[in-house]
Amino acid sequence: MKLRSAALLVSVIVTLSPRLQAFPHVVRPGETLAEIATQVYGDPRKETLLAGANALDVGGGSAIVAGMRLEIPAPLHHSVALGETWESLAEIWLGSGVRSDLLARTNDAVPWIEPERGLEIEIPAVVAHIVSEGDNSTSLAARFWGDGNRGWELNAFNGRREEPMHRGEIILVPLPRLKLTDAGVAEAREALHVAQSQVALAGLETQRRSDAAIPLLLADIGAGRYVEAIGLGNRLLGSGELRRSKLVILHRALLEAYVALDAAAEASQACASLLANDGGHVLDPTTTSPKVRAACAR
Repeated sequence: MKLRSAALLVSVIVTLSPRLQAFPHVVRPGETLAEIATQVYGDPRKETLLAGANALDVGGGSAIVAGMRLEIPAPLHHSVALGETWESLAEIWLGSGVRSDLLARTNDAVPWIEPERGLEIEIPAVVAHIVSEGDNSTSLAARFWGDGNRGWELNAFNGRREEPMHRGEIILVPLPRLKLTDAGVAEAREALHVAQSQVALAGLETQRRSDAAIPLLLADIGAGRYVEAIGLGNRLLGSGELRRSKLVILHRALLEAYVALDAAAEASQACASLLANDGGHVLDPTTTSPKVRAACAR
């Protein structure tokens, strides 16, 4: 019986770190956008930035209420690796290599002289603004940058000509040299601590689930319920980060199940994963079937 593995390991861990471009702020009773902007940026006029970043100005007005969660745009930093260029960095961090000029200028450089390895560079925060009635490149440049004459830069960043904007259109607004106050940095660090704690708790729960499920998996193998064992094993693999010792048990069990079902390719992959997590693993010929050893030999 030929069986294709249904395993798909997807690990999406969202954490707040110096590499991310926003951190959360929960509005306190009586707070205004201007007060929050003053606290995190030292400038009450940057309330327009907060309004745009959180789509509060869509349809007019930018009222906030206690308990509302806001995203606070912030720059991130990156240490240049060997072979990275302004163009490749702009492609990764800003979505297009043609934005390398802005990235270089943000770091007091020029795009035709590549950054040195190990150089710490600033990646500007980028706000996704939803166009309202009457918005144009000049008004947005004035709102976010304080200079309406820079509307052409906004058009260039978005790859658009000087043409009317349409309600609901998304315009990306880079925010080079955006600085946080000491209070803003402290709040970002606190958000980082909370996010890391949440990830740690999620990991602990995953470990507890695996502790309870592995005996069931081994029971399925012992009773010859190989299809059920494969399904359970792959669900555990896809549930999150597991300790290496648990991964060794899982991949060994999957190896035996695939071999029993004559799924040669899957058995070979399971053995490769087993050895990747336990390079010293020994397939004792006195206790390991020839088919299992053959799968690993492949």
